Amino acid sequence: MMEFFANVERLSLSVWIRESPSLLAFPFILFLHTLGLAMLAGLNVGLDVWLLGRRKLPPFELPNIYRVMWLGFGINALSGLLLLAAYPAKALTNWVFFLKLLCIVIALWVLQHLKGELAGTGEHDVSTRARRLAFASLLLWTVTIFAGRLLAYTHHILLASEGL
Repeated sequence: MMEFFANVERLSLSVWIRESPSLLAFPFILFLHTLGLAMLAGLNVGLDVWLLGRRKLPPFELPNIYRVMWLGFGINALSGLLLLAAYPAKALTNWVFFLKLLCIVIALWVLQHLKGELAGTGEHDVSTRARRLAFASLLLWTVTIFAGRLLAYTHHILLASEGL
């Protein structure tokens, strides 16, 4: 497996992301990852807080928010793959990375169920189920973000190619 990680690390794209002094390399990709996080998790958390603190649905169009959230997910997925290409062994040998991915998958599942729960016309009360989903979403995004930050500090292997 380490040989595979080392081969990925040697790809010209991986080397450029990791070693280029250009602001368009690692710093820009990290910026995109943060932007996608703000669009997906930030808006999701905002919606969750609204649902937990109010009795009625928000006075804005929810379908537009879901589109922005999914755009944020797309930005995160692409930038995340690029960051993974730069340091595959760092992430794929760390259980925290898999915890982060699991929480993202569950949070997206919760978001889809919350969307279904809030669907409908007109202003209506927030259901108990919607509140539970919002609370679960808050917990999942908190763990996801915390795990993402921990990745910088909990790895045991930075580059597989250095150990070969």
